[in-house]
Amino acid sequence: MASFKALVVESGDPYTALLRDVSLDELPPGEVLVRVAYSSLNYKDGLAITGAGKVIRSFPLAPGIDFAGTVVESASPDFRPGDEVVLTGWGVGERHWGGLSQMARVKAEWLVPKPEGLSLHQTMGIGTAGFTAMLCVMALEEHGVGPGGREVLVTGAAGGVGSIAVAVLAKLGYRVVAATGRPQERPYLESLGAAEVLERGVLTAPAKPLESERFAGAVDTVGGAVLAGVLPRIAYGGSVAACGNAGGAKLETTVFPFILRGVNLLGVESVMCPRERRLRAWERLARDLPLNLLDASVQTVDLAAVPELAQQILAGQVRGRIVVDLGA
Repeated sequence: MASFKALVVESGDPYTALLRDVSLDELPPGEVLVRVAYSSLNYKDGLAITGAGKVIRSFPLAPGIDFAGTVVESASPDFRPGDEVVLTGWGVGERHWGGLSQMARVKAEWLVPKPEGLSLHQTMGIGTAGFTAMLCVMALEEHGVGPGGREVLVTGAAGGVGSIAVAVLAKLGYRVVAATGRPQERPYLESLGAAEVLERGVLTAPAKPLESERFAGAVDTVGGAVLAGVLPRIAYGGSVAACGNAGGAKLETTVFPFILRGVNLLGVESVMCPRERRLRAWERLARDLPLNLLDASVQTVDLAAVPELAQQILAGQVRGRIVVDLGA
């Protein structure tokens, strides 16, 4: 492939994200060259493409914080041409050429083999969002939150991380309450397994330092005022796995949930996740995520549609997951 298509972001005035032809010589160094079949569109990608957030650290760069594809060349004994691989995180799409490109060259240690039981398309239906959702579920499990007890809350439930968290938790036997600012998504959330849909305003309304104990745990994808409203409602010894800040980075709360109820606030970070935990999360996703629900929640688009969709994802207008078909 002498040249290939990529969405390339250039700094300057104006800040631009344009689809153009790229040569292999323009790719950064790395041990493995991958023909990218699919990427996805995440909130962080929206920030990078629009320039709304300082995500990209060097220019020009292809955004896209995850991708799945086939190895073309490898200087690593861990991968051979023809191997199907998946990448999420490691600064790809931020500091390193990303997945919204038909070709990518990366370090071997950043790649994992495509999990058994998942197609390349399905791995990007999951993508960084679903990978993060599973890390949140694992964190809750490791802190004693299990099915059969009190309800578990998922905030930002109609988004990418939230949708997959709802589907996984429901399959595992939890009674899931899905919180959203888009009440019109109730049928969608119920189809994923939500037992109840909670209007987001319930969580952002003024609250006491401690409200009635309701939830055994929560997956919070929003942050800000929503997370502040979740903490007083967690039952004694419960935990909140926090992984997002779409609702704001500041957290105004009290220490009472922590010192009077022993609530755990668990930070979940997916970019630099160690390899063994990364592999375990992908194994769990292949086993515990209902693939029929995943497929129903995915919208597949081509690369040319991404800039407009980046605006929509920042405005909270995207439901579920967007997979980008690179057609490579």
